[in-house]
Amino acid sequence: MIVVPIKEGENIDRALKRFKRKFEKTGVIKELRQRQAFTKPSVIRRDEIKKAIYVQQLLRQEN
Repeated sequence: MIVVPIKEGENIDRALKRFKRKFEKTGVIKELRQRQAFTKPSVIRRDEIKKAIYVQQLLRQEN
């Protein structure tokens, strides 16, 4: 359960923004979206490899 203490005289919008940030960090929405459709392990692995290649190319270009 996420708890966001509200300080004396604090704006409710600021507290709501802190709540949203904490909720996003938990990863609940991301996990729900992943569970909507099954992804084969081979496809997941392929995407990881593509991402690693992309990152390596960016690092090479930087140097």
